[in-house]
Amino acid sequence: MDDMTAIPTPDKNDENFWATVTTQVEPAWSEPTEADSFAMDDKVLDAVRALAEGISTRALAYRTAGKPFDAALMAAPDVQLAMLRALYEAKLSVDRLAESAATVAGRSGASYGQLGAAWGGLKRQSARLKWPHAVVKKSAGESVPLSYAGGTAVIHHDPDADAWWYAATGADLREEESDAVGSTAAEAIARATEFLLAHAKPTRGASA
Repeated sequence: MDDMTAIPTPDKNDENFWATVTTQVEPAWSEPTEADSFAMDDKVLDAVRALAEGISTRALAYRTAGKPFDAALMAAPDVQLAMLRALYEAKLSVDRLAESAATVAGRSGASYGQLGAAWGGLKRQSARLKWPHAVVKKSAGESVPLSYAGGTAVIHHDPDADAWWYAATGADLREEESDAVGSTAAEAIARATEFLLAHAKPTRGASA
């Protein structure tokens, strides 16, 4: 983007913060560099290797024997099979996170064309097939369901206040009902997403 100063950057306590947040910036991103991609590979590898060592039968045998799992043991074919299984779990995680991001973006105003462009240049119809519920046509007062970060929310319209509010349950089972303060559905979705992100990880001892 040529002129970053043209993008408003209000603080959270500014009265126009949420209106600014829900106004989409174009372009939405810059293309990752090769260095960015390699750095991402390293981070994914760290996460996947940790899972592979956790589920590997050979690694379990070493832990049971009270011995450290030397990095050289990663060359074992069975450990690499555990690595492959962990990579599959990483793919599932990416798919879940992508669906969440597409849903929040779509219900906040992004089009299927924009979702497809963000997903490596997927065509609009293919993006619609991949995330069929991400972009919804809604009437002025229709409630909007949302799932994100392991939690759920429903965004409602209060006709008396002519404003939007949300009822949300985070992944840690914390619940919140907001006041009817959002002037648009997109603003209420953004506020609900913030709450769900803040309560994404279950707390120890939380009941099921």
